Amino acid sequence: MQLDWWTLGLQIVNFAVLVWLLHRFLYKPVLDMVDARKAEVQRQYDDADAALDKAKAQLAAVEAARTGMAAEREAAVKAAVAEAQRAAEALRRQAQRDAQALLEGTRKTLAGERAQALAEARTVALDLGADFAQRLLAGVPMELRAEAWIERIEQHVAALPERERDALRRQLADGAALTVVTASPLPPATAEAWRNRLRRGLGDDGADILFAADATLIAGAELHFPTAVLRFSWQDTLATLRVEVGGHADTR
Repeated sequence: MQLDWWTLGLQIVNFAVLVWLLHRFLYKPVLDMVDARKAEVQRQYDDADAALDKAKAQLAAVEAARTGMAAEREAAVKAAVAEAQRAAEALRRQAQRDAQALLEGTRKTLAGERAQALAEARTVALDLGADFAQRLLAGVPMELRAEAWIERIEQHVAALPERERDALRRQLADGAALTVVTASPLPPATAEAWRNRLRRGLGDDGADILFAADATLIAGAELHFPTAVLRFSWQDTLATLRVEVGGHADTR
C-alpha cells in the first residue's frame, strides 16, 4: 500500500481550516455573548451599589443637620435620624435583595443560554466533523475500508459469549439469510472474502449471506439477521453522540 502524500497533506490543510473556522465563527461569538452578559450583570450590580451609597449620603446629611440644630429640637432630630436610619437600612436591605435576585436570575439565564449554545455548537461540530470525515474516507481505497470494518466485525463476533453466537447461528437455519448492509457496494471479490470470514466467525460454513448497500450508513456495515441487527456504522455512532449531546445540555 502506498500513501498519496499530496492528498494527505491537502486533507490536513482542510482540517486545519475547518478548525480555524469553527473557532472564529462559532466558539468566539459564544464567548463574546457570555462576556456581554457578564458586563450587564456587573452594571446592574454597580447601580445597586450606587443606590446604597446615595442612601448612606442622605443619612450622613441628616446627621450633619442634626449637629447644627438647637438643643430644644435635639429630641425631634434624633427621632428623625432614627427613622431615616430605619428607612435607609430597609432601603439597603431591599436593594441587596433586589440585586441578589437580579444577579441570580441573570446567572441562571446565562447558564441556560450558554448550555444551549454549547449544545448547538457541539451538534454543528459533530455534523461538520462527520461530513469532513466522510470526505476524507472517500479518498481511502475500498479494500482498506472494507478490511478495517470486517476486522471490527470479526472481533465483535469472536468476543460474543458462545450462547449468543449460537443463537445467531440458529437464526440462519432452514435457509434464512444474513444480509450484510454496507455504506457502499462491496466489490465482488471483497464481498466473497467477507462471506467466507463471516461464516468462519459464526461457525456456520453453509450460512446464506447476502449483500446490500445503504448510503445513509455513511461508513461501516450492519449485519441484519432475521430477528437481530448488529450495527457497526457511523450512522449508529453519530446517533448515539447526538443523544449524548442532547442529554448533556438537558442536565445543565
